[in-house]
Amino acid sequence: MSDTSPLPPVRLASEPELARDALATPLLSRAARLARWAGPATRVDAGGALVPEQLPAAAGELGLDGDDAAAWASEAWRLAVDTGLVEITDEEEGTVTAGAELRLLTGGSPHDVLTVWLSALDAVLADASVPDLDGLIDAMDEGGAVDLSTLDWDPQAEAEFLDGVLANLYLLTVGEEGPAGAPVPLPALAASMIVPSDMGEPTDDILEQVSDAMMRLDDQFRLLEPVGLVDYRPVDEALLEDTGEAADGEGAERTGEAAGTPVTDDEVEVARYGMVRLTPLGLYGMRARLLEAGHDAPAVGDLADKGADALLDGTAAFPPAATHAETEQWLARREPLAAARELLAAARGTDAGAPLRRLRCQQALSLVGAVAEPALREVLDDAELGGLARVWLTERGLPDVPPPTQDMIFWLTIDTVAAQLAAEGESDELHALVQGLAEQHSGFFAAAWRVDHPRTADVLEAMGRLHPDKKIAKEARKAAFKARSAQGG
Repeated sequence: MSDTSPLPPVRLASEPELARDALATPLLSRAARLARWAGPATRVDAGGALVPEQLPAAAGELGLDGDDAAAWASEAWRLAVDTGLVEITDEEEGTVTAGAELRLLTGGSPHDVLTVWLSALDAVLADASVPDLDGLIDAMDEGGAVDLSTLDWDPQAEAEFLDGVLANLYLLTVGEEGPAGAPVPLPALAASMIVPSDMGEPTDDILEQVSDAMMRLDDQFRLLEPVGLVDYRPVDEALLEDTGEAADGEGAERTGEAAGTPVTDDEVEVARYGMVRLTPLGLYGMRARLLEAGHDAPAVGDLADKGADALLDGTAAFPPAATHAETEQWLARREPLAAARELLAAARGTDAGAPLRRLRCQQALSLVGAVAEPALREVLDDAELGGLARVWLTERGLPDVPPPTQDMIFWLTIDTVAAQLAAEGESDELHALVQGLAEQHSGFFAAAWRVDHPRTADVLEAMGRLHPDKKIAKEARKAAFKARSAQGG
C-alpha cells in the first residue's frame, strides 16, 4: 500500500487479552524462559549467540528434543537478545544477564508486554526476509562476508514484498468482503501482489512468478507463525513438485486456478495450497506497523470519547458494520437524550460532507430509544433536520407528528441521494432508489431543480447518469442544468 488513504477500521481484542496471547506465543515464551535461565555461567560468542556447548542445556530448559531442538533453542535465544530480554554484560568474556525487558514481561502492564512482543515481531519479520542459510553460505567470500551480488536477493525489495503481502492480508481481514477472520488461500495472496488488476488470463510468466512467490511465502509464514502473527496451514508437500514445475504445464495451470478462483469447490483441495489468517494478536501487530509507516489505520472505539462531530465525520468512510459498532460504543458512554441532541447539532451544515453526516446521524439515532423524542421534536422546524426528525418520530409510531411540506420532502430527497453518493458511489442500491423516485413522482425533475440545496445540481446530474430510461435521464440532465444556472454556476 503506497498511499495514506484511510483503511477500514479494525476490531481489536482488549490489551489484557492480547498480552495473554503474546505471552503464550511459542517463540516469545521460549525466549523469556531462556532469559530467566541465563546466568553468570552462560556463554555467548561474538555475535551474541549461545556457544554450541550450551545449546543442549538450553534445549533441555525448553523441554525440546529431537534433531531440531538445538536450532529451536538457538532461535529463541537470538530473539531474547534482539528484544532485550537478555543483555551481554561482557563482550570479551561473552557473559550475559537478564535484561530490563524481561521485567516488563513479568511485572509490566499489558501494554508493556505488547511493546516487547512488537519488538519480537520486528525481529522475526527481519529474519523472514533473509534467504535460507545455505544460500548465504554459498555467497560468502573468503573473509566470511556475504556478497549480495551473487544472490538473487534484494533485501529492501524482499522486505517490501513481505510487508505488502501482510498489508493485503490485513485489508482482507478488516474489510467486509468476506467472513471476518476467514483464512485466505496462499495463491490468492501471492497473486494479489503480482497479477495486475486489469489482466484477464494470467500469462505463463505471471503464473510462474505467483508460484515462486507462494514458495517464498510458505517459508516465511512458517517462521511467522511461532511469534503469533498468523495461523498458517502450509502448502501440501505433495504439491511442491507441481508448483516447482509450474512453467511446464499442469502445475502452472493448477497454481493459476488457485490464484484466482479455487481449483474446485472442495475446501480441502483449496487448503492444500496453503491457508493463512492473521490472529487477533497479528491484527494488533499489523495495525501498529501500518500506523508507524504513516497509514491511517483506525480501530473501532477510537472515536468513543470524542464529540459527535468527530463521530459523524470519522465514520464517513467506514463500512456499514464498522459504523454500527463504532456508533454503539460512542452511545454507550452517553446519556441517550444528550447524545441525540449532540448528534443533531453536529449534523447541520451546507458543506460537501454535510449530507453524509446527516445520514450517519440518522443511522446513529436509529440506535437510540424513545427517550430521545424531545431532541427530535426540538428540530421539527429546522430546515436541515426537520425531515429527518419526522422520519424518526413516524417510524416509532409516536403521535402528533406534523406532515412535511412539499419543499421539505424534496429537500430531504436531494440530501438523501447526495449522502448515498458520498457513502457508496453509484451503487446498485442508488440505481434502484433513483428509478423509484422518478416512477413515484412524474413531475419530480420539474420541481427538483428549484430545491435550495447546495448539492441539487450534482444529484440531478448523477440521476441522469443512473436512470436506465433515456427519456427520463435526459429530463434529469436538463433539470441539473437549470439548477446550476439558478445557483449561478
